[in-house]
Amino acid sequence: MKTLVVGHHGMLAQSLTPNLQQAGFAVIRQGRPSLDITQQENLHRGMTTIQPDIVINAAAYTAVDQAESEQDLAFAVNRDGLRHLADTCHEMGLPLIHVSTDYVFDGRAREPYREDATPAPLGIYGQSKWQGETALRSRHHTHLIIRTAWLYSHNGQNFVKTMLRLGREREVLRVVNDQYGCPTYSQDLAAAIAAMCQRIRQDRTTVPWGTYHFCSTGQITWYDFALAIFEEAKVFEQFCVREIIPIPTTDYPTPAQRPAYSVLDCSKIQSDFCIMPRPWRDSLRACIQELYSCTPTTPATS
Repeated sequence: MKTLVVGHHGMLAQSLTPNLQQAGFAVIRQGRPSLDITQQENLHRGMTTIQPDIVINAAAYTAVDQAESEQDLAFAVNRDGLRHLADTCHEMGLPLIHVSTDYVFDGRAREPYREDATPAPLGIYGQSKWQGETALRSRHHTHLIIRTAWLYSHNGQNFVKTMLRLGREREVLRVVNDQYGCPTYSQDLAAAIAAMCQRIRQDRTTVPWGTYHFCSTGQITWYDFALAIFEEAKVFEQFCVREIIPIPTTDYPTPAQRPAYSVLDCSKIQSDFCIMPRPWRDSLRACIQELYSCTPTTPATS
């Protein structure tokens, strides 16, 4: 069975390939310019040529702050692009798996967000992702929307790799300590998506289509996450950083407002697909080990 991954350069797309191949799928990764979801004709022509059995959309505009000044581009990719993809999948009779975000919520909840919680995005990025979800639901029934949060990987640019880089350059780091969420390793999300693809391959008529949440278990702040990153990485490398200082969000102003509480309830994906997320610390440890198995570093000394 042939799986098309749309968006070939991102963290998730890179993690999807080995996970899907391990599950027995042929994988084709395509993105701009050969497959551009913002261009309906280009997209239709490319998908007609590829003739996939399942489509996974990992293409997104994810520059949260930059979206505030690039609204047209954010909506072109996250809303209009997904609408084009939904229309093409509907016409070709293809199941579509789409990845969305915790940023569809405003972060004012006091308990983990369920899939049926009312979205109220704070910024352009979240608005564009929510409107994309809405377009998909209205145009193509055979879909799975997976919302995730605080995605990181040993590939690409993300919080883990940023912390490690800054830890090599600075003696003091200041990290926000009043935003709560669930860090998610891209390999874990990719494995969950591969499991969903296996369910589709087994019998698509029994698949419980709809919206799901997936992230690691446990909830922490960015400050907690930074501490854990260096605790795991110090086994492999010696860092310059000597102190990590917790700060409030107000001390780190950004163009786009972040949700203060981004914790997602993942019980639905557990009950419907038997997909069990790992504790966040276990996933972080796996990421750090993978990162250092691929990257030459300055050895840690005792």
